[in-house]
Amino acid sequence: MATLTGKIALVTGAGSGIGAAIAERFAALAAHVCATDVDLAAAEQTVHRIQANGGSAEAFALDVTREGSARDAATRVHGQHGRLDALVNNAGVGHVGTILQAAGDDLDRLYAINVRGVFNVTKAFLPAMIARRAGVIVNIASIAGIVGIRDRVAYCTTKFAVVGLTKSVALDHALDGIRVNCICPGRVETPFVKARLSEYPDPEKAYREMAASQAVGRMGRPEEIAAAAAYLASDDAAFVTGSALIIDGGLSAGK
Repeated sequence: MATLTGKIALVTGAGSGIGAAIAERFAALAAHVCATDVDLAAAEQTVHRIQANGGSAEAFALDVTREGSARDAATRVHGQHGRLDALVNNAGVGHVGTILQAAGDDLDRLYAINVRGVFNVTKAFLPAMIARRAGVIVNIASIAGIVGIRDRVAYCTTKFAVVGLTKSVALDHALDGIRVNCICPGRVETPFVKARLSEYPDPEKAYREMAASQAVGRMGRPEEIAAAAAYLASDDAAFVTGSALIIDGGLSAGK
């Protein structure tokens, strides 16, 4: 089993879903977790669960769309802990619609969080990682960044960008001692997915169809994505960089 003993980790969008599961998994593996979210109360709930289970964590607000907020987070973490060992860029939002149904503002909103958010937070923490010649970045992309998904034009556009950003940063900084990877989940049962389902005329039918679209016939669990994030953040993955790890229950394997 991967261990994160003594590592300092920061997770964006840690207030619920995959982000919360990653924060809790990292803490269970003996990392100190900075659980961040634009919704501070949600991040604090994650930290409460971690501490109740004997883990080490703190919560603070982070708006990934604002460069200043990302820089403030880096200043805080470096001031209190002296370093950041693992950064998980998880914060993200979605949208249902074709290109004819999506407004330009919809694309801009998703881009600001899903892409620019990863850019902002990575840029804030990367220089200190380079100076130490050590650091791991895990971006949460999506299977919608590997294959096209119907009625998800804005979402697919941004998640393909996250995969490309991941590979580019990995290549640029491989010789600096930095590893950068992304995880591409399929449909995972989270508040995020439930919000997307609520946009359909028949949410229950949409749920059944989404679950059935994966070869294993069910949706994933946040804990299954968190396990992969823990591996990528650990020293066990020392030879892994520039990868897009697909965890989709067989959705992209073929018809």
